[in-house]
Formats: sequence, C-alpha cells, structure tokens
Amino acid sequence: MTIHDPRAAGWTAGAHPVSGPESAALLRAYYTELIERYYGRPTDDEELAAVLAEEPSDDLTPPTGEFLVARRDGRPGGCVGVRVLDGATSELTRMYVAPPARGLGVAALLVGAAERVAREEFGAVRMRLDTRKDLVEARALYARLGYTEIAPYNDSPYADHWFEKPLR
Repeated sequence: MTIHDPRAAGWTAGAHPVSGPESAALLRAYYTELIERYYGRPTDDEELAAVLAEEPSDDLTPPTGEFLVARRDGRPGGCVGVRVLDGATSELTRMYVAPPARGLGVAALLVGAAERVAREEFGAVRMRLDTRKDLVEARALYARLGYTEIAPYNDSPYADHWFEKPLR
C-alpha cells in the first residue's frame, strides 16, 4: 500500500477480525468519543453497551464487509469499516483514530485502505459515508480526499451529511 502522507511512515492498515479484542477496544473508544461529543457529557458503560447493541458492527466481515486496523510497531491506533451496500457501492464506517495517532496521516491511510478493499475485494465503483455536523474534522478530511456531498442515502438519525467518491 502506498503511503501518501509522509507523517504516516511506519503505519500500516490491514484487515482484522471485528470480533477481536483489539477491534472491540477501538470500537468502544470510537463510540465513547461520539457519545461524549454529541451530548457534551461523559458516557458510562451502560450507555456505551446500549449504543454498541443498537449499532452492531458484526457485518464488517466478508462477504458483507471488512474491518481494518491501523498499526505502528504492532500497536493499534485506529480503525475503519467497509460495508457492502450493493454490488457497486460500499460504505465507509466506524472511522476512528486514537488521539495519540492523530495528525500523523493515519486517517488518510485508513480511508485509502478502505477504498482499496471496497474496490478490489468487493468490486465497488463508489464509496459512500455519512457523518454528523459536529464532526468538522471528519468532514474536512473527506472533502480533502475527494468525497463530495450528496443527497441522503440512508435514514440514520445521527447523520447530517452524506458523501460519495468514485473508486476508479
């Protein structure tokens, strides 16, 4: 995989079982941050467990998807999911970079790896995603990586913006 951002040197991104303990820890961190940003308050284990049950990730495994983990020196620092929506379309989901790995190009590395998986493993010709209005950093990243805003393609109660990118 080509690393486009020199800050991401030493980082790799590859498939990892979504059911594994490292994946579970990354998903817990992802949802903890989303909940706390959305509500402006700390979360607890009960609320986190309810959200994890409401938003399952078990479909992020072939043939319906894939889960990728970014690592440096064997330690996980972020994750992203690819979900198959139809024969031509995949969805980028569960995008998370741990605070110590932020600003190092890891997010772009993960998005690039997800796009490659969608194109090469699932035959997708486009990638879609949804995000919230308060996630301004994510929206800026997606725009920088060539995603353009589109009309809603799902009815997620937590989505305010929808994006798409051709995978040619």
